Amino acid sequence: MSQLRKDPISNSWVIISNERGKRPSDFGAVRPQRKRSFCPFCEGNESVTPAEIRAIRKAGTEANQKGWDIRVIPNKFAVLRVEGEIDKQAEGGLYDVMNGIGAHEVIIEHPDHNLDLDDFTDEHRTNLLQIIQERINDLHKDLRLRYVQIFKNYGEIAGASLEHPHSQLIATPVVPLRIKSGLLAAQYHYKRKQRCLFCDMYRYEMKTKIRLIHTTKHFIAFAPFASRFPFEICIMPKKHRAEFTQVPLEELKDLSIILRIILMALRITLTDPPYNMILNNAPNLLSKPSKWQNIQEDFHWHIEIIPRLTKMAGFEWGTGFYINPTPPEEAANYLREVIIPNDLLRNG
Repeated sequence: MSQLRKDPISNSWVIISNERGKRPSDFGAVRPQRKRSFCPFCEGNESVTPAEIRAIRKAGTEANQKGWDIRVIPNKFAVLRVEGEIDKQAEGGLYDVMNGIGAHEVIIEHPDHNLDLDDFTDEHRTNLLQIIQERINDLHKDLRLRYVQIFKNYGEIAGASLEHPHSQLIATPVVPLRIKSGLLAAQYHYKRKQRCLFCDMYRYEMKTKIRLIHTTKHFIAFAPFASRFPFEICIMPKKHRAEFTQVPLEELKDLSIILRIILMALRITLTDPPYNMILNNAPNLLSKPSKWQNIQEDFHWHIEIIPRLTKMAGFEWGTGFYINPTPPEEAANYLREVIIPNDLLRNG
């Protein structure tokens, strides 16, 4: 029989549809073959992109030229821009309107077009994580910006318009509703129990192990209890921190390793599926921090990985319910079976 499960973070309900239970092979190869054409992100094409904001470069190389390892550039087709004033208004006394102030950047993760995030060396992935920390810290200095969302779209179905390995950053002048919902749920849990909701979750998953996928010294990867999508994964630090920018280098190195292991497991289990990866971080606490007075105690940064294996239809859009045809317990087991016997802990 199917189950309805409530997500303690979003307070939304999910239908785990056992009757529709799908194995990895049932989804097929959902990611099409790579189609190589001119790529503006490839090394040597720096002149066709906006000037870099930040880069890790080989010694002796000049900005906006060859010789880089990681580049950060403004998105050429930005949805929000830094220039201007917010100018918030009410239209007709009913509709709130403001200018499209924010930031939209592209993080070009590697000069090699044909590598994916789990192909990078562990050191390169760690450098990438440090760059992300730097960009968040820098944008938080702008007090107009309330939230910085880091995300990666992998594969055309997941929204990637270019195949070259890259992720994006969008900073907004408001805290998005979904983020606010999670912050309020964490706040409510802490007020009732004087404990972090996310810490309670990861401790329970470590104890029961039925949805546990993998652990390292500093991180845990598990399939969420109320997974909205088949093979959805949460990566969470064992040490409580609200802000990703506070993570020290030793833990970033460990995060680099667990990311490699989990993404490789997904690639093998689901035949290289498209996915969205999202960093859920605390909002900009320099900008109006009073609303989240206990956030350092009640919120816990984490990463979501969502393989794009199913499509939302009328029922999902109409009700807000998600229907997941693969129970998270089964998804975790499939991924564990790939990780352990094949020893994915190869050195980067």
